[in-house]
Amino acid sequence: MTTNTNTTRAHSTGTARLDFAQSAPKAFRALIAFDAAAREGLDPALVELIQIRASHLNHCAYCLHMHTNDARKASESEDRLHMVAVWREARHFFTEREQAALALTEAMTLVADAGVPDDVYAQAASLFDERELAQVLALICTINTWNRVALSTAKVAGTDER
Repeated sequence: MTTNTNTTRAHSTGTARLDFAQSAPKAFRALIAFDAAAREGLDPALVELIQIRASHLNHCAYCLHMHTNDARKASESEDRLHMVAVWREARHFFTEREQAALALTEAMTLVADAGVPDDVYAQAASLFDERELAQVLALICTINTWNRVALSTAKVAGTDER
């Protein structure tokens, strides 16, 4: 098998991994468009909390680094950033809507474990209108996709090219 050096990069183990944006530009642009559409109308702080929590659960250092930095740039507090991973034990750091979104993020990210429990969905549905809830669902889908792309292509934390 030959490797095109223009579309691959070395993983820390020396294994070449492709550059997704370069190798599948239509899919990459479609994912960017989906991500932008999902964020539309949502509170930027909520967007980053969702993306941070999914990235924790997926062990995606690349996205976690990116989204914690984005949250800081958007004036998110260090206290809240440190508490996202343990939000259930630190509920007072988060609004009721943020807690519902974090619970839904966990359920959807770990969907193979137990599906999305009715009580988790109902709590989110009671706090977000239908359009907002659909946006939150879409955002959770996009960050999970980004995490999987970053993990599959061995993106390195701290090398965000945006």
